[in-house]
Amino acid sequence: MQVSLENTANLERRLTVSLPADRLEGVVGNRLRELARTANIKGFRKGKVPTKVIEQRFGAQVRNEAYGELVRDSLGEAIRQQDLKLAGNPDIKAEPDGEAGEIRYTATFEIVPDFGTIDPATLQIERVTSSIEESDIDTMIETLRQQRRQFEVVERAAEPGDMVQVETFAETDAARVPAEGAERGATVIGSNVMYPELESRLAGMKAGEEAQVEVTFPENWRVADLAGKPAKVTLKVLKVSTAKLPEVDAAFIKSFGIKSGKLEVFRQEVRANLERELKGNLAQRLRAEVASKLVEAYKDVELPPRLIEAEARGMAANAAQQARQQGQANASFEAEQFMGAARKRVAAALLVGEVARQNELRLDNKRLTETLQLIASTYEDPAQVVELYRNDANLMAGLRNRVMEEQVIDWIAERAQSNAKAMSFAELMRPAS
Repeated sequence: MQVSLENTANLERRLTVSLPADRLEGVVGNRLRELARTANIKGFRKGKVPTKVIEQRFGAQVRNEAYGELVRDSLGEAIRQQDLKLAGNPDIKAEPDGEAGEIRYTATFEIVPDFGTIDPATLQIERVTSSIEESDIDTMIETLRQQRRQFEVVERAAEPGDMVQVETFAETDAARVPAEGAERGATVIGSNVMYPELESRLAGMKAGEEAQVEVTFPENWRVADLAGKPAKVTLKVLKVSTAKLPEVDAAFIKSFGIKSGKLEVFRQEVRANLERELKGNLAQRLRAEVASKLVEAYKDVELPPRLIEAEARGMAANAAQQARQQGQANASFEAEQFMGAARKRVAAALLVGEVARQNELRLDNKRLTETLQLIASTYEDPAQVVELYRNDANLMAGLRNRVMEEQVIDWIAERAQSNAKAMSFAELMRPAS
């Protein structure tokens, strides 16, 4: 095997690999002979299929598979010979103008930048601390009551917290939405299920009453005919219902799987669930903090541009998919919008990988198993989920990467300088604005 290496850019390399063609032909021939012994083809006895028939039936497939394996194996060998650290997948192209009797291909790829020796002890990180208080348990139980609430029709005017069934239609200079009739829906006042200005107007209205509200919808509004446009919206209240919360009695407690129906047992179970949630949140915050400080420390290091662009395109595609799932049928995003975030992601991934390499960190299989079991436990049939992962190479590869990244970041956090910041559970769990 002959290998030549070119520097095509600061962080881009091109390998040209040449191999004797008989390496491929030998593999192809062996596989075709094996197929001739085992193939079941109508009209021929097993093991008696002529070579030409095998070649016609399976030759192209066998050759493609053998070529792919030959390229993969030889490229791995060439990369090890040249002591290269790849960032992302290589772009492989066959070179048809090679010498007679040889196979030649090129692999173009970006490499990991030189970060030098990464010393976790130089990082200053913030460790958030928190604990579960009795008031947090009270708040969670109240949330559970709200989730189990039932609504009863009332004749009075709607108040915050009431459910209002309503008909609506909107008129702009260009269109009426819907073109005929009205849309029916329901909202709980204060939930912001409807556009906020419309929902707040429902307070004080009774069943049968109508109101008109002039609003300007945002540019990204889910209804394309209204997005970014001023409109006059007509509201008609059909029904007002008030919430009735269940009592925290034995029946309510038993509905959560607490067979005894005892309040103290229920509170213990709620505490255990909150503590699991707290532990996960603290770990996630710490990992995000470590990654952020690590990226900041190496912000001046040049990163592979094509890898960043690919990450930005992936983020844009994911954002568009999520928007469509939320009803924004025409949502689209440009990769340029995500370049900053993509750079941070790429930097974090490369730095974590380099820390693992420099310190010879290896995946903890016990941790991998525990993570898989934790994921599976959130589904109705955990065993089925575990089996799904075990039988899907892509799923397992993704899980291994995730666990290894978390493992390395935790390793860095143990060695970094840190200061503690206490937060209440409610503050910790509050969504970022």
